[in-house]
Amino acid sequence: MDAIAGLLDGPRARRAFLLRCTLDPPWALLIRDEAPLSLVAMLRGRACFAVDGIEGSEPVWLDHGDVAILLGPDHYLFADDPATPPQAIILPDQRCTTPDGQEIPQMRSFGVRRWGNAPDGATEILTGTYNAEGEVSRRLLDALPPRLVLRRGEWQTPLLDLLAAEVLRDDVGQDAVLDRLLDLLLVDAVRTHFARDGQSAPGWYRARHDPVVAQAVRLLQESPAEAWTVGALATQARVSRATLARRFAEVVGQPPMEFLTEWRLTLAADLILDPRETVASVARTVGYSSPYALSAAFKRVRGVSPHQHRAAQR
Repeated sequence: MDAIAGLLDGPRARRAFLLRCTLDPPWALLIRDEAPLSLVAMLRGRACFAVDGIEGSEPVWLDHGDVAILLGPDHYLFADDPATPPQAIILPDQRCTTPDGQEIPQMRSFGVRRWGNAPDGATEILTGTYNAEGEVSRRLLDALPPRLVLRRGEWQTPLLDLLAAEVLRDDVGQDAVLDRLLDLLLVDAVRTHFARDGQSAPGWYRARHDPVVAQAVRLLQESPAEAWTVGALATQARVSRATLARRFAEVVGQPPMEFLTEWRLTLAADLILDPRETVASVARTVGYSSPYALSAAFKRVRGVSPHQHRAAQR
């Protein structure tokens, strides 16, 4: 398991909200759905987005082929022009109203997962929304900037065109197909971003360039339930304990055991949202001796108990 695969292992997109919007100007959408992560791709035309409520926030323009990843719960305006007043507000659970709470007569459906104010509008946008935090690892969200833009010339991916085409289909199992395609596009975008940012990428991603640290990270991610010590990791990596501790801290930015604790609690935070799991079963999976030990560590680091975390996500 590599660093990014490890972050996406477990809960993933489940019935993600996907839509192709076709619009003629003037148009403006105020996004207040508070989704943890949304991916927006320009299929045709040009548009801009700006964070709502932040004075002096400069609009970011997207052209054909550009992709933006936007993290919640920030609200943002997406429009043909920053001066266009909002015509529609997108709320949690994909409820859509006018700014005064009424139905939106100028916006309508044009078929399977197609929506907008004109069926052949000058602008076409593909949106993919992860609806719950448990569908995306918190460690991955923490590693991304609040607003990430990848320009058309910065990466080559067949996934965008494939996802755009699949969004319009309504076959058996289509939700599962779309969820997995959205996950794949997210992985491709994230690894492109980290490769582009070089030394600004998180330490766990840069670790892949150091064979010793990469092996240690892989061991911790693949087997979090093991009773790891720095000495045991060093034995597996065939270096001294001091060498492993020094190199790990230099590359990743934290000691091995601190990384392990964060990784275990990251996995636990995702797993506890699964109604089939109990605190006891999650504790066994991520390497705690009892549910009480996991609960204590979880509350110490995250400020809430596992049960409170689960209740907050319902």
